[in-house]
Amino acid sequence: MHRIRALALFAAVALAAQERPRIFRITPVRPVAELRVEALASGPPHETGEFRKSELTDLMKLDDRLKFEIRYATTDNFLSTPVYSSARSFLQRPAAMALLAAHRELIKQGYGLLIFDAYRPWYVTKIFWDATPNDKHEFVADPAKGSRHNRGCAVDLTLYDLKTGKEIEMTGVYDEMSERSYPHYTGGTAEQRAHRDLLRAAMEKQGFKVFESEWWHFDYRDWQHYAIQNIPFDQIR
Repeated sequence: MHRIRALALFAAVALAAQERPRIFRITPVRPVAELRVEALASGPPHETGEFRKSELTDLMKLDDRLKFEIRYATTDNFLSTPVYSSARSFLQRPAAMALLAAHRELIKQGYGLLIFDAYRPWYVTKIFWDATPNDKHEFVADPAKGSRHNRGCAVDLTLYDLKTGKEIEMTGVYDEMSERSYPHYTGGTAEQRAHRDLLRAAMEKQGFKVFESEWWHFDYRDWQHYAIQNIPFDQIR
């Protein structure tokens, strides 16, 4: 009896491990807690010019079929520690409406959008940059320039299967700092590449453009019309 229970427990643990997302991780150059203090004491780069009024829109209120896995609010991210105080997701309103349109087109094909990240306060961009080794800086934004995430005009996402609710497997995992993340990577399976290209086509049809190093990252066409922001999630209404 004890052996049966032990086998059942082992099977349950193995199943849980299989269901957990595959996470790409690095060893931060310096402790994240230390970098957070420095980032919060710093400020975004100065910008000149006229910008549109910010209309950060809560993506979680748009459609019940949108799924969210805000990994930066958990330990399931490349730094293995939370950098967000809560699991929330925002885009500037025009970008949010374009995202919704892409999602509804994909629904017709049996897929939905699974969102990992959208608006990102500037101080988090600084943490990412300072924590990442120099040879991986291709995959993180330079805080001296700011990120399109900081403007509320970039979103990280993938597909999920409407029938099963499971994330679709792509050529590489989210936030992976390798060639498998490139939108034109020719490795992986034909099915993985087809799903990656399906996501890209749906997003680009609505005015987004895929980032050259990350198949999951899409910038909205009007990003330059919005200023860099450093507003924490708990201050967005």
